[in-house]
Amino acid sequence: MNVVYALKFRFQYATFDLDFIANPAYVEAMSEKLRFTCPDPPAPRAAAVSGSLLCATRYGALGASSRLRLAQYIPHLSQAIQIEHRPFLQDDYLRALYGGRFRALPAARAYLRVAGLRAAIRRHDLLWIEKELLPWLPHQAERILMGGTPYILDFDDAWALRYADSPSRLVRAALGHKFTHLLRGSALTIVANETLYHWASAEGARNILLLPTVVDLARYPLLPAPDGPFTIGWIGTPLTAAYLDALAAPLRQLAAEAPLKLLVIGAPGYTLPGVEVESQPWSEANESALIARCHAGIMPLPDSEWANGKSGYKLIQYMAMARPAIASPVGANNRIVNSGETGFLAADALAWLQNLRALRDSPDLRARMGAAARRRAERHYSLGVTAPVLLETLTELLGNIAERRAKTPFARLAR
Repeated sequence: MNVVYALKFRFQYATFDLDFIANPAYVEAMSEKLRFTCPDPPAPRAAAVSGSLLCATRYGALGASSRLRLAQYIPHLSQAIQIEHRPFLQDDYLRALYGGRFRALPAARAYLRVAGLRAAIRRHDLLWIEKELLPWLPHQAERILMGGTPYILDFDDAWALRYADSPSRLVRAALGHKFTHLLRGSALTIVANETLYHWASAEGARNILLLPTVVDLARYPLLPAPDGPFTIGWIGTPLTAAYLDALAAPLRQLAAEAPLKLLVIGAPGYTLPGVEVESQPWSEANESALIARCHAGIMPLPDSEWANGKSGYKLIQYMAMARPAIASPVGANNRIVNSGETGFLAADALAWLQNLRALRDSPDLRARMGAAARRRAERHYSLGVTAPVLLETLTELLGNIAERRAKTPFARLAR
């Protein structure tokens, strides 16, 4: 079934419609209008600066969501927009989180920088926020900090559940409806999948853009399949490696039948008794080369509310490297994987066993599915597809903001 992403923007400043349909024939037909002709990002070109934008990411370069949802677009948006990037939490916070260490000090340092953040907000016409501007504080604090600056919210997972489903009654009372208030005041909400689209709509967001998390194909050169034993790849963080435990039984069975290796990227020290595991630390420079050492990639997930909000980025990484992907049929995974064509969806242990065995036993199947996966990544999940859409959206929004302010005397002084 073809996927329809209806991107209907009813801005308070103007109204325009744009349909992006995940259908190769449609994309080809629309390539002239949306500049989809090349799967690689368009080369920056000289253009009049249409406004200024502050990208307020939650994390620095170590945070995948910050890096992929906002930061990777900056070189392409900068061709028409003046951009400043300010991470809230620095990489020392994530290092402490992944290492199980005390995080209060790096968090406190982040809040000591809030005065600088306020000054930065006042310098720009539009604010693009990853998830929230001030973690652990109520929406009123964020609105005071933002003043009258229009803002965009960006979500790649079900972040609101961290507050709404907190075991702390105090957290639920103070922050449980934080995102409802922020969504209703946003000029635009950008979400990575349909689950988040429906959530944002139900919470009162007026203008929603569904933009999947994508790869920069220039960082994913095609490399041949490796020699040696059948190697299954997984990429993630120490916090998400526990999802692999659900595959212990099928992986042990496969390991008992023939040589097998599980290559775990980003969770050093992970082990699975009965299975040969190679754990490698993650770095942006080596992630594609490590995926290339695998014959197939996996993404097991439980069918939970949190997992249904995930965006399936690791599947897109496998596909970009022309590796078939096997995933649990949860949330965005159902949309990303064309089961039987680019990989498989596996609902239970038996399906995981059978699908992994089929890929292990047939290099031709792996090659055929891998090629189809790469084509799908090029057409629907590459920076070359989404960057022009985002640039057009933001420049249109900034233009409407400028027009609105021009009609309002002293609007900028009021900020």
